Amino acid sequence: MRKLSLRLSLSIVTVAALMWGAAVPQAHAVSKEIIQLQTQVQELQDMLQHLQQSNDERMGVLQHLVEQTADNVNKMSAAMTTLNQSIKAENDATSAKVDGVSGQAQSLNDSVDELKNRVAALNKTLQDVQAQLQGLSSQQAQPGQAGGQPAGPMAQGPPAAQAPPVKDLYQGGVRDYNSASYAVAASEFGDVLKYYPQDDLAGNAQFYIAEIASRQGNYPDAIKGYDVVLEQYPGNPKAPAAQLRKGEALMATNQKEAGIRELRSLIQRYPQTPEAQQARSRLNAIGVKITAGKPSAYSR
Repeated sequence: MRKLSLRLSLSIVTVAALMWGAAVPQAHAVSKEIIQLQTQVQELQDMLQHLQQSNDERMGVLQHLVEQTADNVNKMSAAMTTLNQSIKAENDATSAKVDGVSGQAQSLNDSVDELKNRVAALNKTLQDVQAQLQGLSSQQAQPGQAGGQPAGPMAQGPPAAQAPPVKDLYQGGVRDYNSASYAVAASEFGDVLKYYPQDDLAGNAQFYIAEIASRQGNYPDAIKGYDVVLEQYPGNPKAPAAQLRKGEALMATNQKEAGIRELRSLIQRYPQTPEAQQARSRLNAIGVKITAGKPSAYSR
């Protein structure tokens, strides 16, 4: 009986050992696969983390580029604004310079005219003195003059009251015009036209009367005044300036086409004058060709 029990126990132990021996390799294989799976999972997690990090870096670079581009666009916009302002300021300065040169040219012309008038007045005075001397000489040579009393014009009474000399009226008008005393200046220039309509300074006086109307914003009367200069005093030194100012006055009253024709006519009639150069600048500034298909007639 003991031998049977011993054999049975031995058999059970042998079977258990065999079973254990068979299970150990199988458990070992399963553990190895789990380790490999965990390793792969870890590698995948590392790869995902690396991809996420790379993506974050690229997004940062892209965002930086976008911000840089936006800054460049803003800088370019600011630069364009500054450039436009500079161009506008330069155009304004150029226009102001042109106006200043025009005023200086007019003042120079006035000075030249004044010198001419002074020379003419001196010549007239000399002629009058010479005539009086000749009259005295002839009176002394004639017999029958009792008591040494001169005959002829010298024996006449005092002359009647006359208007002030033309140069005094004109110079006073120019002074009052430059000091913006327009009412007084207009009256003085009007006296020049009234008392000395044939004098060389009459055309100048008429020009300044039109200028006063223009400065006061009365463009219709100014245009009429410039027309008087061009029609009645076409050879006056102020004629080119009158035509230039007439063209500008027409444009100021929304008569653009008429103003353009006037400036073109000025360039054709007085091509070498400073006023013609100003007319070219004005036409270029508004994008108008200097010459038309046919020469424009002088418009009234």
